[in-house]
Amino acid sequence: MALPHEALIVKEISAAAYIPAYLQIVGAAPKPAFEDYLPRISAEQVWFSVTDGETSGLVVLESHHRYLMIYSIAVSPIFQGRGIGKSLLRFAELHALECGIGELRLYTNMRMTKNIALYSDCGFEECGRRPHPSREGEILIDMKKSVA
Repeated sequence: MALPHEALIVKEISAAAYIPAYLQIVGAAPKPAFEDYLPRISAEQVWFSVTDGETSGLVVLESHHRYLMIYSIAVSPIFQGRGIGKSLLRFAELHALECGIGELRLYTNMRMTKNIALYSDCGFEECGRRPHPSREGEILIDMKKSVA
């Protein structure tokens, strides 16, 4: 779990993971790329992955009444392509089970097809589409996965 003094690391990994990918495809970076993560860290919502002794990625999990929302998953560019994203998704599943929660949810931009493919490969199913709340013309894909 991330600690308050690690907020800058969370922000740096998030920016490095989101900005290039989203700028190239969507033309704008999403909120997790610029967010102040200290409140989420204080709420115990942020966990790191460590690879070869270095912080390689992170996942931000929001606990809701009947599901666990994966608010953000980010892997440092130098560690991408090594299965760390899948490992973070698996961690989210295990955390949901530990909390007695039987469902994971997440959402992503419809144009982020690699993300959608990764989530589908990990057992997530599309459960809805909705307009992006702040980017006119953009569609968000809602996905979910039952865990047991």
